[in-house]
Amino acid sequence: MLFCSIPLAINAQITPQTTKGIIEELNTDYPGQGHVVIYQEEAIKSIVGRNIGPKLPVYSSGDGSMPYVKIRGFKIQAFSGNNQRSSKDEAYRKQALINQAFPEQETTVLFESPFWRLRVGNFKSREDASAAMREMRRTFPAFGKEMYIVTDEVKIPIDQLNNNAAPQ
Repeated sequence: MLFCSIPLAINAQITPQTTKGIIEELNTDYPGQGHVVIYQEEAIKSIVGRNIGPKLPVYSSGDGSMPYVKIRGFKIQAFSGNNQRSSKDEAYRKQALINQAFPEQETTVLFESPFWRLRVGNFKSREDASAAMREMRRTFPAFGKEMYIVTDEVKIPIDQLNNNAAPQ
């Protein structure tokens, strides 16, 4: 009989009475614990306890099907060259090869004088970028040694922002 009544007593203590805000909790009198009174305007009541962190602007893909945010993340730099005669062509050639082998990865060719660069992917974590880079090096061993991970602005789909799924 004693063992049967213990779970009921524990459950009664865990069940919350009502949810109070921090101001209501502080203004509540508890015997033997002192007395606190907080006066505040109604405008303040509406914002206390609310998440006021920075809101990220939401963008959408060209067809409007995938909303995403831009955050600081990681990309794989698959090529960088400053030869005025051949670097542009080489960047686009490697982009085509990577797009064919990894169609789920976004690729971007950048020109920042005097360098042509090819960057691949949108990764929230360095670990995700490292795993993708290992796979790319296995697929393209000829130019795999010049690949490395860089910090960059990345596009993360809204549905992957708060979970641990690896973004593409």
